[in-house]
Amino acid sequence: MITQPDGRKARGDRRRQELIEATLRVIERDGVAGVTHRTVAKEAGVPTTSTTYHFASLEDLLTATLTWCAGGFTTAVRDLVERARIRGSQGAREVAEMIVEALGPERGRTMAEYELYLFAARKPALRPAARLWLDVLTSLVQHDDEVAFRAFLAGMDGLLMQGLIDDEPPTVAELEPVVAYLMRPSKP
Repeated sequence: MITQPDGRKARGDRRRQELIEATLRVIERDGVAGVTHRTVAKEAGVPTTSTTYHFASLEDLLTATLTWCAGGFTTAVRDLVERARIRGSQGAREVAEMIVEALGPERGRTMAEYELYLFAARKPALRPAARLWLDVLTSLVQHDDEVAFRAFLAGMDGLLMQGLIDDEPPTVAELEPVVAYLMRPSKP
């Protein structure tokens, strides 16, 4: 017997996704402080009761948004690793291109994600969702030297944060040597 998918569940999943995406747009525009059930509902074009039905608290909504962002990051990193593998490179150019994209066309989203990430420092319940991206990188990127890998991650965060406060985003040519330096093999 073939079971038909439950249309209500599919609609509910779509609505949750719409609300998460609306939350990220509100954060892009107004920061985390601008997130309320009402502002998210207005952004999504739904009644406020819809947000409170799917997310009982703002913490639930922000956690779901952080988790979704980490999922998107997972996809981006997997794609980056695959592109590097296809090109037969160590990945410095691919990482530089990803940073340039994050600081150029995706600047608003990057800023919103970092704002969520930093907000988690004040909200212990959000910290596991904020740490997801570290877990993703650790699982996707092979590394032999934990110290060098952590230094690389800190460097990436620094490049992104510096890029967000610069007036002009950096270019691939500017970032590639820095990324290559951060990715260099550690000395035994």
